[in-house]
Amino acid sequence: MVKRQDNDNSKSRENQWKAECPAQASKIGHSTPYSYCSERLSPFGGLLGLVKFMELIQFKEIFAGLYTPPTRTPDMGHYTMVCGFIMLLFIGFNRVWHFLYIQTDSMLCSIFQVVKLPFVTTYWRYVDSLGINQGKSLLEVMSALRERVWHICEIEYRRIHIDIDTTVETIYGKQQGGRKGHNTKNRGKKGFRPVLCFIEETREYFAGKLRVGETMGGEEVGEVIRGFKKYLPGCVKEVTLRGDGEFISWESVEAAEEEGYQYIFGNKGCNPPLDPLKWYKIRESDKVEYNECIYQPMGWKRACRFVVMRIPEDKPTEGKAVQGKLFEGEKYTYREFVTSMTGKAHKVIEEYDKRADSENLIGEAKREGLAAIVSNKFMTNYAYFQIVMLSYNIWRSFKMLAGHSQLLEQQQQQQQAEGSKVETQCAAREVIDNTIRIARLKLLFIAAKITGHANTYEVKYSEHDSRVSGLFRFMRYLDERLQQARPWLDGRRWLPKHLSVLGIKQVAFSQ
Repeated sequence: MVKRQDNDNSKSRENQWKAECPAQASKIGHSTPYSYCSERLSPFGGLLGLVKFMELIQFKEIFAGLYTPPTRTPDMGHYTMVCGFIMLLFIGFNRVWHFLYIQTDSMLCSIFQVVKLPFVTTYWRYVDSLGINQGKSLLEVMSALRERVWHICEIEYRRIHIDIDTTVETIYGKQQGGRKGHNTKNRGKKGFRPVLCFIEETREYFAGKLRVGETMGGEEVGEVIRGFKKYLPGCVKEVTLRGDGEFISWESVEAAEEEGYQYIFGNKGCNPPLDPLKWYKIRESDKVEYNECIYQPMGWKRACRFVVMRIPEDKPTEGKAVQGKLFEGEKYTYREFVTSMTGKAHKVIEEYDKRADSENLIGEAKREGLAAIVSNKFMTNYAYFQIVMLSYNIWRSFKMLAGHSQLLEQQQQQQQAEGSKVETQCAAREVIDNTIRIARLKLLFIAAKITGHANTYEVKYSEHDSRVSGLFRFMRYLDERLQQARPWLDGRRWLPKHLSVLGIKQVAFSQ
């Protein structure tokens, strides 16, 4: 006897952590049996969102137009090889031989449409063929990526702050370019001394390069500053540069003024004459005093403005770098800066102190792979440095889009509650503050199962995982944006610089 049932017996699924009846607890002990399963599983389920992100910004188009390929051409193509490194770093591995651990991952193999990723030596031979030209071209790729993400997130900064700083990468072999220099944690050890520049407003890596392990000279700092303009987004009209005492010189000041940038550099070595009658306090109860003067150091072509802050020795300022005594026998510690900014001295110093976050960003970049020295050849390490920072910026952009999707969802809920339109603001100005390590736990390390039938594949996630609902909302947002026209081609908004380089024309929309 055959019993008939209704054809429509599907159930609406929802994460059980939100349901009234939670999932029944499993019981696992030392005697629990174990076996194989036929499904293809992956711990990196969030990579599907990265694939959607790459398609949304048309990363392949950017890469094909701006990347300078090396002479060695791999069978898989330059784009596939560089994307392999981006995936490796995006997951959290930072050395080439770490491909061994993800060589058969089902999600990665499905993305690249292979049964197994190439051998580690294949990736090593490719990275060994890279040089300084590839590293410089990746800076242009990052610049175009930034402009497209800013358009999608409705960002239109007219003024940005660029924080410049250097760090030390200690080396323990005979790598080219290693020098003994300022290395506080490993005194006497050789190392590299890369320079990195970050945008304060979005915490993105803006520009930089791997350097030999020596302190930067004035001419080199000026050369770095003169190279900023080609990487600036089209909406930016004003730039403020901030750097510590390593970057003060006439060459750096002259380069900033020639490019039309404002600047605040820490003073190291100059002794500006201060009028003792011009010291002032913000409040009468304060002990910290401020002063300023116009002074022309020896070798400089003209006089510049110096602002000074002095702190009594019995009240040290926590978290702020100090310079030491200006005059022998005084009971003050001085902090001095050269600047082109106007306004009160304490306002200028408060503006400078905001660059302290760049230390956190450098530390995060080191954990993401910046400290990995992959080769003995300097030019190979130079290129890999930029690949690491490209992956870092992709994570930043990924988080900005996630924050943008959350803000749009909040605006829609507010509109439905109020029954009227709410004026939309710059939706991604508040970047998610958590680190990339925490973002991986929220958006990447989510278990997934890949199923297929009739040449159609599907990625499935557990309904018991509380993170899946947030991932689904983000991927629905990406799907909606994929259905829309490219926002960076909208002729009514600011013009991205990379469009002319790629030969792309803006679209004139009718009002």
